[in-house]
Amino acid sequence: MASEPIILEMRSITKEFPGVKALDNVSLTVRAGEIHSICGENGAGKSTLMNVLSGVYPYGTYRGDIIYQGTESRFRDIGSSEAAGIVIIHQELALIPELSITENIFLGNEPGRGGVINWVEAKQRAIDLLARVGLEDDPDTQIKNLGVGKQQLVEIAKALNKSVKLLILDEPTAALNEADSQHLLDLIRGLKSRGISSIMISHKLNEIEQISDSITIIRDGKTIETIDVKADGVNEDRIIRGMVGRVLENRFPDRTPHIGEVFFEVKDWTVQHPLAAERLVVKNSSFTVRRGEVVGFAGLMGAGRTELAMSIFGRSYGTFISGQIFKDGKEIQIKNVSEAIDAGIAYVSEDRKALGLNLLDDIKRSIVSAKLSKIASGEVVSVVKEHRAAEEYRKSLRIKTPTVDEGVNKLSGGNQQKVVLAKWMFTDPDLLILDEPTRGIDVGAKTEIYAIIRDLAAQGKGIIMISSELPELLGVSDRIYTIFEGAITNDIPIERADPETLMKSMTSAKKKVTQP
Repeated sequence: MASEPIILEMRSITKEFPGVKALDNVSLTVRAGEIHSICGENGAGKSTLMNVLSGVYPYGTYRGDIIYQGTESRFRDIGSSEAAGIVIIHQELALIPELSITENIFLGNEPGRGGVINWVEAKQRAIDLLARVGLEDDPDTQIKNLGVGKQQLVEIAKALNKSVKLLILDEPTAALNEADSQHLLDLIRGLKSRGISSIMISHKLNEIEQISDSITIIRDGKTIETIDVKADGVNEDRIIRGMVGRVLENRFPDRTPHIGEVFFEVKDWTVQHPLAAERLVVKNSSFTVRRGEVVGFAGLMGAGRTELAMSIFGRSYGTFISGQIFKDGKEIQIKNVSEAIDAGIAYVSEDRKALGLNLLDDIKRSIVSAKLSKIASGEVVSVVKEHRAAEEYRKSLRIKTPTVDEGVNKLSGGNQQKVVLAKWMFTDPDLLILDEPTRGIDVGAKTEIYAIIRDLAAQGKGIIMISSELPELLGVSDRIYTIFEGAITNDIPIERADPETLMKSMTSAKKKVTQP
């Protein structure tokens, strides 16, 4: 790629927020038609750098220069960067669920004359754009009826409509299953063949290694190095060493399980879809959890893992049809989230922004919010106890923030996830359900969370771990259930589990439960 002309230079970019220097003289060079990845731990400054580039943080709020297509650029907002051909797709997609694909693609840029929108032209152009990204859905389909993978393709179609020259993708595959992730990576390669440059931020190092021409590593707001993949060679360990400044010998910490008796059991659990009564999202599912045990749940996206977890956690998803929950041998009734918390159950949601946090709150209030009774006398919350509890979790989970009085909306995605984890650990649960707990989290922080899971299990707590990453489930779990189309299809002890066995059970409706 070294022979290709340079399309972007970011020179000595420095960006400060109150109490923290997010970027410290960061430099980045991207060549035309290359796929350039940016790696770094949570809070390293990756997203901040891209927000500077795209005008989210406008000219004048940072120091340094942006040279784009040979000219110094001073973007005042996203509109001005998009007009120049730079389009950013954030991890939290900017689509309106109630609008159609066509309406979302052309929102604010509708074709027409004299103030009258030409929807015939818009629909035809939408069909052409969808064809370019390999999406065959009717352009009149509402976004809320599409899976996350297809929504990502709609975002890229929007970018193509804006005549994108430089596409920025922030964790584009974080919420995708393996098949959708591979389709998206293939699409990015296809854009490269048409001369479109891409900058990709991702914590999935296997994908970074697979797709990148160059990799820039940022650590603690500073540029560490840029690697030419073809010339220098690269592997995951090489990237990790640059990201964390040390070698991670074992990403999954050593653990000697001490598994006790069954203390939590779900029998014949059946739940309807909240809007379509004819559709069962959980079908006669039964499972057990032992004290000190980490139980993995594996399934393709849409298989019903999250629906099962949320419906157990105070019936917070779908319409309950039938089933029983037993704790310590006694049947318990859990009809809402408050009763679930009182029963010693906690649920770390896969969607931290929509379900895990109030983005208007500060860190300390977020951490204690699920069980205020622990720090209250009567109905009065102790601000001293609140601050002390939050500080303990800030230190133990290494939440990167100068103070727990900071708003959670100012944290990086991975640090927000740590706050959610702290919030539920604060409730002292007996059963902790973790739904994609390491999504959007860097490898160093993942190792820390795996250690937390190990320590919680060592305390005799039961852990349910839902993950789309099979190596993660195999590295952390003592036993793994597989789910297909809302039904549990297998119960596999870890010593008999491997990716092939899991995938067979994740893609088959035939129920073949193997007792450990």
